[in-house]
Amino acid sequence: MAVEVYQDLRGLFGPARDQGARPTCLAFAASDAHAALRDEREPLSCEFAFYHAQRRANRSPAEGTTLPAMLDALRHDGQPHESGWPYLACLPVDLSAWRPPQGVGELFHRAGRAEQGTVEEIVAGIDGGRPVIVLMYLSISFFVAGPDGIVDPTAGERPEPAQRHAVVAVGHGMWKGQRVILVRNSWGAAWGQSGHAWLTETFLRPRAFRLAVLYGEVDVSTPVTTA
Repeated sequence: MAVEVYQDLRGLFGPARDQGARPTCLAFAASDAHAALRDEREPLSCEFAFYHAQRRANRSPAEGTTLPAMLDALRHDGQPHESGWPYLACLPVDLSAWRPPQGVGELFHRAGRAEQGTVEEIVAGIDGGRPVIVLMYLSISFFVAGPDGIVDPTAGERPEPAQRHAVVAVGHGMWKGQRVILVRNSWGAAWGQSGHAWLTETFLRPRAFRLAVLYGEVDVSTPVTTA
């Protein structure tokens, strides 16, 4: 049975990206949501956003970041285009060398707000034309999302609090009598349908624990180089 699509914002994005083995899912989700609101398909630098979020949170680059730190980084530090600091497949052995290069280019700043994490909030954001950053717990059905593009938990499947992940909600519809939310992942095009999948409300409602929506551009006086 095909999904009855009510809203689909995939046209705001370029191809799905791949974070690899690094804990950078939130940086990818935030960067993709930010780039989509700029009405351009050129990606923004996940590396730059992650670097500044980790500095603000006083966290190691080997661990995931926090939503408050990421929202602060987008607002106050901004992001250049991906070409300004391309994503690193792995960190340098000497972590003191992990820093933005000189001359990253123009920095784009974006305000955002955190929300509770309900399906209703996700649908409202999408209907307003805004991708929604979704933080959630995972379970086995998410990992095996196939070409049918549907993620629906099996009987008895429970959220795994130790498995946390961030995606971007980009659409919603109905499937077999329940709401489904279309998400854009950062595990490359081989996951789901070219990097996207429809999460059933049965899957998402007990697993989504926090959301964020980006809104206005922040006009700040920012140098075009960084040390």
